[in-house]
Amino acid sequence: MSKERLIYLPLGGAGEIGMNAYVYGYGAPGKERLIVVDLGVAFPDMDSSPGVDLILPDISWLAERRHQIEAVFITHAHEDHVGAVAHTWTQLLAPVYARAFTANIARRKMSEHGHPEDSVRTVSPWPEVITAGPFNVSFLPISHSIPESSSMVIDTPEGRVIHSGDFKLDETPLVGEPFDPDLWAEVSKDGVKALIVDSTNVFSPHPGRSEASVGPEITKLVQSAKGMVVATTFASNVARVKTLADAGDRAGRSIVLMGRAMRRMIEAAIETGVLHDFPKVVSPEDAQSIPRENLMLLVTGSQGERRAASAQLARGKYQGMTMQEGDLFLFSSKTIPGNEKGVIRIINQFSELGVDVVDDSTGLYHVSGHANRPDLEKLSSIVKPQVLIPMHGEHRHLREHVKIANSKGMTGVLAVNGMMIDLSGNQPTVAEYVETGRTYLDGSVQIGALDGVVRDRIRMALNGHVLVTLIMDDGDEPLGEPWCEVMGLPETGRSRAPLVDVLEEDLSQWIGRAGKKAWRDDDKLNEGLRRVVRNSAQQEVGKKPEVTVVVSRLS
Repeated sequence: MSKERLIYLPLGGAGEIGMNAYVYGYGAPGKERLIVVDLGVAFPDMDSSPGVDLILPDISWLAERRHQIEAVFITHAHEDHVGAVAHTWTQLLAPVYARAFTANIARRKMSEHGHPEDSVRTVSPWPEVITAGPFNVSFLPISHSIPESSSMVIDTPEGRVIHSGDFKLDETPLVGEPFDPDLWAEVSKDGVKALIVDSTNVFSPHPGRSEASVGPEITKLVQSAKGMVVATTFASNVARVKTLADAGDRAGRSIVLMGRAMRRMIEAAIETGVLHDFPKVVSPEDAQSIPRENLMLLVTGSQGERRAASAQLARGKYQGMTMQEGDLFLFSSKTIPGNEKGVIRIINQFSELGVDVVDDSTGLYHVSGHANRPDLEKLSSIVKPQVLIPMHGEHRHLREHVKIANSKGMTGVLAVNGMMIDLSGNQPTVAEYVETGRTYLDGSVQIGALDGVVRDRIRMALNGHVLVTLIMDDGDEPLGEPWCEVMGLPETGRSRAPLVDVLEEDLSQWIGRAGKKAWRDDDKLNEGLRRVVRNSAQQEVGKKPEVTVVVSRLS
């Protein structure tokens, strides 16, 4: 019988920021009992995934081993950690464990998809233990930019493993538990085999700042404002939303929550008892009868999302509210790389309205939810793991974090998505490579990233599309000329004649030359007509469009 082993396998989140999905297993090779930590999503962009709604990790490896899965554990309620739970439920059918706030969010997702809410089980923090096959798992509180974030303490027959989840070392987080170095030292004192750890801010050289540091600055800004104040942040950053609301309240302003995600997060935080003393809010309808200098709106859309409240206000009106010259708009958030265009577009739209925009360029109105390099070093010095494996970062983040670990006398392992690490014994090794990828939620259907759907969409977007129709009579001869319908291409080209006319003339000439042998063969007709359209369009407008050929035969 094969020797039992302890494995770690990232399926998402290692080599990228987002779409977190990590697997731990123990047992004979191929027969391991498995647990999953986090099932998150990434968000699409128009360049690489136009029209896609969400990007999920490819969990086909897990789904094939569904009967080996003991449980799913969710570290916190950010979308890149919990967002795929409901989308993957029917493929895994494993119980989901989370703390109260995260469980509240997860149950809402399950309900929206028609899955049983009781499949999500609420767990208390350390020292409560959940036994899942050969694993004993506990939720160890750690601070982050969302309430009740937890690291996972995973006890295995090979020793203790700690999976950090997302974290920062904040001893005054305002909402949620502060970082407790004594508790972490206690948990780590008997030895930790491996620390699998957040690497997002590994290149930031200064210690992270506390959430408590932004409150006084935001209060000063709001109190000095003359017109209406609107602020946006991540809806999930409940502590920041409360900081903003408290600042408005102290300035004598009525607080309005706008955007579904903002209301949902605050409701969940109040329902689960993590949020207390939130200022009274008024509805957007009631706000319209309040002088605008006495209002503070807290809105969604900190990343420039087109349908969120921020973007709609920038375009004119949202839920009856409009912005005017002299109003103030505050981005109390960091722009995630890749979202800059959307945010800048909103800033310029507000500028055209005469609205003053304040962003995070000063560093006064936002602090990161992730540990900077000195904080990462501090955590690893408390835990003292035998092995450090970076996660939650692009390849450059993981590589830099491994260098730091090695310089501190730890064994650093660079493990990207699909790389299964055998943690048994004293020296980690690469056990095997698993094929990983992305699954797109496209409308209501999940499709593989390599299925060709999005590739075809991109090609049409780049090159346009031409539909060619030809009718053949029952004697296999053309009944009239081929005709075209053109989308996404200029109406006229180099010859200054209508593009459709040029294409149809060239198609007609080709049909005349092709002869009866080609007329009887649909494949030859399809290929010939397609080639003519692409070549003619290239000469006329400099584009080779996607072409659909429809040959109809009268029987």
